[in-house]
Amino acid sequence: MLSKAEQTEIETHIEHARTRSSGVIEALRVVQKHRGWISDEAVREVAEFLGMTSDEVDSVATLYNRIFRKPVGKHVIHVCDSISCWVMGSDSVKEKLARKLAVSAGETSADGMFTLLPVDCLGACHKAPVMLVDGELYEKLSDERIEEILNEIRAKE
Repeated sequence: MLSKAEQTEIETHIEHARTRSSGVIEALRVVQKHRGWISDEAVREVAEFLGMTSDEVDSVATLYNRIFRKPVGKHVIHVCDSISCWVMGSDSVKEKLARKLAVSAGETSADGMFTLLPVDCLGACHKAPVMLVDGELYEKLSDERIEEILNEIRAKE
């Protein structure tokens, strides 16, 4: 069952929505913030709370790339995979990150710190290649800059 804190936060986010079900994305974000990811159980709990079916909630949860349907690392790295980023070297960025973290796309590092996920577009084509880590956009990436970013993140731990 959703915790009281989750329920209260969801209600705050959806209080002005036309229907409860139109707040499904916000509800999923709230639960993910509290739990780290959206399990099948969480899908059922959100569905019950919003008066939806589990299939309806799951179809939304699997559509959005920032809703995680399996456990992720403490830091999620979204590498832009758009044509602009690809032309500017996003394949090299993904390869460098995969080597440094010893993962493939979609996997989490052995220490549980990082999950590497490709994403269709981050909307920063003029600053390509880019990646988003914990909501922060990193632009004009190079091998050296990737190394710096990973070191900065690790140093904060």
